[in-house]
Amino acid sequence: MRMPLALVVATLLGSGAVAQTTVTGTPAAPDAKTSRQSGGQEAVTRPNTDTMTPAGGGAHADVRLEKGANSFTEGEARSRLERAGYTEARDLKKDADGIWRGTAQHGGQPVSVGLDFKGNVAAQ
Repeated sequence: MRMPLALVVATLLGSGAVAQTTVTGTPAAPDAKTSRQSGGQEAVTRPNTDTMTPAGGGAHADVRLEKGANSFTEGEARSRLERAGYTEARDLKKDADGIWRGTAQHGGQPVSVGLDFKGNVAAQ
């Protein structure tokens, strides 16, 4: 029994895998950073918890707060300060740079504190 040629061609084209084309071109500039090298999307959206509780548990005076659109609520800011070792956070206000600022207790002493959009906590 013979199959018409059109049926054979349609069967072969419809059931076979289509080869993928690989595009080659000039590599990225030597100074260009890949997403992975620059921290990718997580660097922007994931709070930076590495600087919340530095080794030794000392005051967070050496942490640099970054300007940015801060989406933390006052309650979330208060919780982050507590997790970083501060108690009795008061007068928390978000400034024009998007940094929550206020006062809190640390080691029984009152300190000025700040919290940036990444979750970095600093004594000021």
